[in-house]
Amino acid sequence: MTHSTTCTFTNARGQELSARIEHPEGQVLATALFAHCFTCSKDLRAARRLTRALAERGIAVLSFDFAGLGSSEGDFRTSTFSADVDDLVAAAGYLADTLRPPTLLVGHSLGGAAVLTAASRIDGVEAVATIGAPADVSHVTDVFAGELDTIRDRGEAVVTLAGRPFTIGADFVEDLNEHRLLDTVRRLDAALLFLHAPLDDTVSVDNARLLFEAAHHPKSFVSLADADHLLTDEADARYAAEVVSAWASRYLEQIPTDPDDSGQRAPLPRGSGSYDDATTTARTREGLTTEVSTRGFALTADEPRSFGGAETGPTPYDYLAAALASCTSMTVRMYADRKGIALDDVTTTVTFDRVHARDCANCEHTDGRIGRLTRTVALGGDLDQGTRDRLLSIADRCPVHRTLEGQIEIHTTAG
Repeated sequence: MTHSTTCTFTNARGQELSARIEHPEGQVLATALFAHCFTCSKDLRAARRLTRALAERGIAVLSFDFAGLGSSEGDFRTSTFSADVDDLVAAAGYLADTLRPPTLLVGHSLGGAAVLTAASRIDGVEAVATIGAPADVSHVTDVFAGELDTIRDRGEAVVTLAGRPFTIGADFVEDLNEHRLLDTVRRLDAALLFLHAPLDDTVSVDNARLLFEAAHHPKSFVSLADADHLLTDEADARYAAEVVSAWASRYLEQIPTDPDDSGQRAPLPRGSGSYDDATTTARTREGLTTEVSTRGFALTADEPRSFGGAETGPTPYDYLAAALASCTSMTVRMYADRKGIALDDVTTTVTFDRVHARDCANCEHTDGRIGRLTRTVALGGDLDQGTRDRLLSIADRCPVHRTLEGQIEIHTTAG
């Protein structure tokens, strides 16, 4: 069984987008983003079946309504394909902040073109699957070709799509012509899966051939037999979902196993406390010397003598800095290993201090005293500057980093 939660996030244009996360019943092994078809929504039956099937395999999936559609804010008449791609990038950032960065992207029809376009802008994506996707994003204009002259002359036109009226603006049409999807696919560094129905009369199966030929290995094509474009038959939607989830599992299980050697895998160090039995206990006896126990490991915490301690172990803030430093090094190491980057070693140094906000030139806070963590990441190996910059940007994906900068709640109860 799976369960879903509703949520919202804000896109780059300040609009609040309606979203849903389908959660696995047990441990989250990976996360994914799903993009719906043109003028559809996250509530399309095929979309719900696909996200649930992925969740049944341990993949948490975020689906959302693009701006101006479903329950999201925005005016559809001002939407563009580029804006939809920006929304996907914003969704990936939200998922990374709240759960884990997505490693799988799935898109249906024009949503498939959107995930292919967004993939290079989302860190950590390992696999992309499309269903009935066009090889040229301007293909979508075929469904309202009779109104193109009106759109060009008047700036917009009302068209009927799937029995509903939509206002299409000139900016939407012009933006489509700016994208070269096949060139984008040729540059992608991810496993690709193209699912398409030979009898699809909305987007012909020849589009899948063009996409497949443009892609680099590893790439796969799966025929959806006699399915229609929207996968309205439950059996077709279920089959597509099972194929995507089974295929994706091969590419999402490439990360070292957890220290308990249970065989479970995850795309990043789990700073979110997702280990089983991850409770940490700290007990003081005499003075400030504190016995710490976590997952079977025994540690000691203390304070310097100048603060009334006995100097028998690191301070709590030392452990905080150690958490950020170790998580950063692990994150960069894992990413380098996945991408085959010749990284010899990574050394992260973190210091903690308290300063007045007015004395902190690069801090967001403007008043009062603030805690400041300063991190230095040293990368060993014969790496060009572009690769070094890329690895340093990955350091910001460290889950402990995101936890410290995210929203944290601490609840205290009597023991």
